[in-house]
This record gives sequence, C-alpha cells and structure tokens, in this order.
Amino acid sequence: MKHLGDGGTNGISRCPFFAALTMMTAGITAGMTAGALGADAITHRFLAFGGQTRIVEADGKTSWSFPESSRDGQMLANGNILIALSKSDKRPHGAAVEVTTDGKIVWEFAGTQSEVNTAQRLANGNTMVAEAGDKPRILEVDAKGAIVHETPIKSQTSNHHMESRMTRVLPNGNYLVPQLLDKVVREYAPNGDIVWEAKTPEEPKDSWPFTAIRLDNGNTLVNCTHGNMVVEFDAKGTIVWKLTNADFDKPLLNDPCGAQRLPNGNTMICSYAIGDGGTKLVEVTHEKKVVWTFVEKDGPGIHEVQVLATDGKPLTERPMR
Repeated sequence: MKHLGDGGTNGISRCPFFAALTMMTAGITAGMTAGALGADAITHRFLAFGGQTRIVEADGKTSWSFPESSRDGQMLANGNILIALSKSDKRPHGAAVEVTTDGKIVWEFAGTQSEVNTAQRLANGNTMVAEAGDKPRILEVDAKGAIVHETPIKSQTSNHHMESRMTRVLPNGNYLVPQLLDKVVREYAPNGDIVWEAKTPEEPKDSWPFTAIRLDNGNTLVNCTHGNMVVEFDAKGTIVWKLTNADFDKPLLNDPCGAQRLPNGNTMICSYAIGDGGTKLVEVTHEKKVVWTFVEKDGPGIHEVQVLATDGKPLTERPMR
C-alpha cells in the first residue's frame, strides 16, 4: 500500500529572510497564485515541503530552495529552516536538519529506523522528531543531536510508512499524533499514556488522518488524505464541521495532507496529489468559501506548508499547523 502523501513546528516566523517580490496584477505565470489576480486579492508568501523544498513569494515565484525532498519543517526565529527530510539513497532512514539561507546544515539528526516524518523546534531549544519503524516513537533531541526523551506511539507496525505523520507538541506538553492506517488521531502524554483520541470516518474509504491541529477552542482539525475531506472534532471526538469537494464547484481537494489554521480563522489546505486545474493550495473560510488558491501546472504537490506572510505582512503568531 502506498500513500500518495509521501513527500515529508510550531515555531515563530519573526524575520523572513527574503523581501517579497513586486506583485503582478495580471498575466499567466507558472506558479501564479489565483489570489494574485486583482487589486484587492489576498497574497501569501509561504514555505513548502514535499518533492520541492522551497519558499514561494507573493507572485508565485520560488525565491529559495533546498535540493532534497522533505516531509515537514518550519521557519525558525533565527531565519534558518528546520526540515524533516525524506528517506533517500543519501539518507536511508530520513533525517531532521537545520539549514541556513545559503543551504549550510548547522544541525542534524539522522533517522535510526524507517522514516523521520515530522520535526518541530521546541521552546527549550530541543527538537521533536517522530520516527516510523518497528518502534514508532516521538523523540526529543538536544542541540548536540542526542536523544533526551522518548515516547512510544501505539501503532500498527506492519506498514511503517503508514504509522504516523504531522506529530505536534501541544502547549500542555502532550503530543498530538495522526495515525494513518489506524485511522485515529491520538493525544499522548509524555509517558506514553493516551489521554484523548478521535477516529476518522469509515467512509469515504481510506480517510487516513495526516495533519491534526488543536484549535484555540479545544477542537481538533484533521485532514483525511484519500478521503478528500477535512473534519473538525470537538473534545468528545464528534465531528462538528466537515469540508469535501461537494462544497466546491470543482474538485480542489486531492489527497489533502498538510494544513494551517491562519490568524484570520481561515484554513490553508495542501492538495498533495494536486487538485483541479493544478491547484496545490486552497484557503477556505469556515463558511467553506474559497478565498485564495495556489495553482501551478508543473512540479510535485505540496506535502506541508507554513504561511510566512499575508498581504506583505509577516505572520508573527505561533503558526497552528
């Protein structure tokens, strides 16, 4: 079984290191955002992970890239970028690295099992990584690359690739873990106890949870990959909001993997297998109105995203993703 979402945190983007390029108001360009067309349109500058690891400016052009595919990562406060790198011949077990703007690796953790799926820089300077393998686990790694804490993930292990995805450390110190083939999102205490969980729907088939975001109201937003669906669970695990392609006039959701809840309350969603017309990102309101898209005819889909700036203004809040 192969999951299409196979490319690749909460940090604060205080000082983006590339100035936004001059805004285009018309024309067709590879990578042009639909939001770039029109005087009052929304614009976004974002960091994308997947088959291409890059920063995309407000006009849709790539201003920075790293020559390895990735699964997750974030812009750090010092201007460097933390990246969870995909497994490859060079990195047979995946890795987490911190790179400078000129591509120099200044910190690295080499994976020890099948894959490194997520990476998140913590307030104490350590880095959380999630590993898939015979012993699926969440690790906290210090500045020297040493493991200082380990939390086991209670998951099926017959398919390593389908164990977990965008694990995140919550403000309470627990971990929120989407478990794909188990079709469950779980909150783990650091000692490994499961303190909350929610099952994704049985239908559509293969509604595997990929990204889980704990919202300010206590609800949890979940992208359900091959189900082409996004759902919001309340604290009891009941679905209180749902988004599908039936809510659009064309199928924009195609393997929704990464996501971010923006400060304005809208949700940015990655279509990793690429939606209708080359749609790779879509921003929707709670009322399910599409207000911005990133359309690009060429290249791979986007696995995970971090919006760095909106309408030219850097996002300084802790990104919910």
